[in-house]
Amino acid sequence: MHNFLSSVWLIPIVPWLATAWIAIGYMFNFNRGESGERQTAQTALTASFISLLLVLIQDVYAFIYQAPGQIRFGPWLESGEYRVYISFTLDNLGLVMATLVAFISLLVIKFSINYMHREAGYQRFFMIMSLFNGAMLLIMLAGNAVLTFIGWELAGVSSFLLIAYAYKRHQATTNANQAFITNRIGDAGFTLSIALCFIWFGSVEWSDILNTQTGLSSLHIGMIAGGFIIAALIKSALVPFSPWIVRALEGPTPSSAIFYGSLMVHAGIYLLIRLEPLLMQDQALLPLLGFLGLLTLFYGFFSGLVQTDVKSALMFSVISQVGLMVFLIGIKQFNLATGYMVLHALWRAYQFLNAPAYMHQMTRPTRPVNKIIQRWHWLYTASIKRFWLDPLVSWLIVKPLKQLSRDARHFDDTVVTRIVGLPAQASEVKSSDLAENPNHVGFGRGMAGKLMQHLATALAWFEEHLVMKSAGSGLFSVIQHLGHYVLHIESLLSQPRYLVILILATFVVIL
Repeated sequence: MHNFLSSVWLIPIVPWLATAWIAIGYMFNFNRGESGERQTAQTALTASFISLLLVLIQDVYAFIYQAPGQIRFGPWLESGEYRVYISFTLDNLGLVMATLVAFISLLVIKFSINYMHREAGYQRFFMIMSLFNGAMLLIMLAGNAVLTFIGWELAGVSSFLLIAYAYKRHQATTNANQAFITNRIGDAGFTLSIALCFIWFGSVEWSDILNTQTGLSSLHIGMIAGGFIIAALIKSALVPFSPWIVRALEGPTPSSAIFYGSLMVHAGIYLLIRLEPLLMQDQALLPLLGFLGLLTLFYGFFSGLVQTDVKSALMFSVISQVGLMVFLIGIKQFNLATGYMVLHALWRAYQFLNAPAYMHQMTRPTRPVNKIIQRWHWLYTASIKRFWLDPLVSWLIVKPLKQLSRDARHFDDTVVTRIVGLPAQASEVKSSDLAENPNHVGFGRGMAGKLMQHLATALAWFEEHLVMKSAGSGLFSVIQHLGHYVLHIESLLSQPRYLVILILATFVVIL
């Protein structure tokens, strides 16, 4: 059975191989169109099944013997004293969550085979789903923060691509951009924590970070945990970062089920549960988590009461339940939060996959406003407006970052490009321009581009007037005259009288 432990790295790799195979097939035109749907679906489904089988093998080993914990295969990146290992954490939490991810991924991919039939982006959908499957498995099984971050980013990219699945629609790309921009803040927090772990722990292995005997002050622990918490709160759409996940429903229903209903929305909760030893060393952060969890619970509950779309109603229900999980973490009920997360993921996947059927079964008008908020007009208005959180986040986060991006691009175009003179910005050389001014061999932009243009023109003039001239003129003529003079001087020095004078001059210099 020990040999099976060495195959743990295949669990996230197999879905990525399916992603690569589908992409290669699409590029070389052997799985395109309706005729290629079967091959594409079978590739994604088989890879998902193999990953589930490999996870179950690890589960059986852990049940018969014991969860092996940390498995390290060797260094992946080395720079001075810093090393990043290829390592995996096969503890109870990691194995339970990996089994959950592999199982739900297999169900959703199976469901999607018929649901996405004859869609224009059929191959693209299954390619991204396989990429996401491997990313989530890596998040659950990674043995260090860097590998976790790689899975974190790949899951985010997959989410962005499927939100913008109908990329010709302006609303789809707008929602995808908002989700992408909001999650970049969480990624910045994750990256900061990784850097601090390198500085203060000298390692990014979870076994070292979560060691209760680190000897670090509560300030250091709080700073490291704070970056991870920001990443977790945004990924799981806690208040005040909740609006992006409602916009993410723009993608196909299967992606909504697996991303925001069951799996990716719980990635932040999983990270917080994984950080339990770190959070218990600085318990000042736990009340803040509890408060944000309660705030998210009420936000999702009241906003969900006024929704008339089934997927939106389910999404706000997810937000409220995720808030409840964070509240449980805030009151130190980590085991209860873990069990509730697993059950909630299974139930929400089922509900989201059945959402299209629910819409077809509607035979009566939308239910009236809930009596809970009928009594308070201000609460009803706030719920309809989703507590104005969407425009607030857009004003504080999305718009400033978009403007910063535009300013950076403008600075690049107007300053950097003019100084550097990038080739992509240079004017094309036309034959008519060369005919009018043959000494110009090119045309550049910017200070560096103009300098190189003048230097090339000067060298062209030198070559044209001194090297390439014929008929006894130019540089060849000068060299010939110099050679003639050198030969004449040599013949004079060979005569005795000039030789005696040269010897006497030599003695005079020496004396």
